[in-house]
Amino acid sequence: MGIKIIDINNPGFKKEFEEILSRGKMDIAEVEGIVREIIDEVKKEGDRALFRHIAKFDKWQPKSSEDLEIKPEEMKKAYENLDKDLKKALHLAYDRIKAYHEKQLPKSWLDFEKNGTILGQKVTPVDKAGVYVPGGKAFYPSSLLMNVIPAIVAGVEEIIVTTPVIENRPNELLLAALYICGMPKTFKVGGASAIAAMAYGTESIPKVDVITGPGNIFVATAKKLVYGEVNIDMIAGPSEIGIIADESAKPKYLAIDLLSQAEHDEMASSILITDSKEIADMVAVEVEKFLNELERSEIARKSIENRGAIIVTNDIDEAVVLMNKIAPEHLEVMTSNPFELLPKIKHAGAIFLGEYTPEPIGDYIAGPNHTLPTGGTAKFYSPLNVEVFMKKSSIISFSKEAIEEMGKECAILAHTEGLTAHEKSVLERLK
Repeated sequence: MGIKIIDINNPGFKKEFEEILSRGKMDIAEVEGIVREIIDEVKKEGDRALFRHIAKFDKWQPKSSEDLEIKPEEMKKAYENLDKDLKKALHLAYDRIKAYHEKQLPKSWLDFEKNGTILGQKVTPVDKAGVYVPGGKAFYPSSLLMNVIPAIVAGVEEIIVTTPVIENRPNELLLAALYICGMPKTFKVGGASAIAAMAYGTESIPKVDVITGPGNIFVATAKKLVYGEVNIDMIAGPSEIGIIADESAKPKYLAIDLLSQAEHDEMASSILITDSKEIADMVAVEVEKFLNELERSEIARKSIENRGAIIVTNDIDEAVVLMNKIAPEHLEVMTSNPFELLPKIKHAGAIFLGEYTPEPIGDYIAGPNHTLPTGGTAKFYSPLNVEVFMKKSSIISFSKEAIEEMGKECAILAHTEGLTAHEKSVLERLK
């Protein structure tokens, strides 16, 4: 069957494009009842509920609360046994991610007016942050780095990590990454149970202030349901990539980059928009060739056939318009001069410019965060960043001169709203 090619001039294009735009719709209603029940059990029973859920979903039985936590010595041992090239790669990733996020740090500030008024902003980190690292179909040490490092940079005092550990066998690479991150407290709990534990606290897992990290539909639904009790980064769906390309692009690059997201999940979306029919046809052929070489070819094929598409437009400007409507998680721009298009791109989680900037570079070592908005939410969400782990307080200090200068107007507004205590609070100072 292969990846479908859609011409923008075809009569059925509008309907097919609407399907692409609705790719991010997760049937949360379908699992919400199950997730609510899991959350309620964790709220009421704490660790006892976690023991039951782990036995059911992760195929091992904790005997005590101590069994839930990964020991620092396990992390250290895994790090020491790590292949030297892999160790070097992890350290490179850590250093680059940290350096990038340090540039994001917001500043506290004070502004002094002539009449003695002082206004400002105080920025402080949250006390406790919770990071969820998925561990079902694959292990993602990169997700650990991308979520823990911004919290470290923000100055969070206590970072809690939860991750599912099937048959009580922690992944060695994940353990090594935990060691590199300074060994945050890590618990062998996954799914909606982990989100509930971090949101409400149990005997072993502390309640946190913010929860970040990707996960399946059960994790996404749990994050949505606990939002308000804690802050969250976003409700992320399956991975996706959008590519804008002209006739100068290399078909092999385009094909393998589309598959770089398709291999994540059967529900991942991979969309190429080009003004070249020749490029479209060549990419479709290359996709088929590469599919036969992938370890996760079955997953990638289902994704490409059901959620992939190549759209042929009349020109590149038209391609940009369509891509802004899609607002992809990852956007590659492979044109003769990609920086010319940058001002026209409004909505994308991360933008990769030029043929030597494949999306995986952003997943691992470029530095910017790879926890990104999906399903079109890049129209209003930003990538995970340092500020998710911080909050701002306003600073206000009026002098006697300042309140005498502006107090009357303040009292008038309070009176107009019928709030007489507000009004009198100001007028008392004007007597």
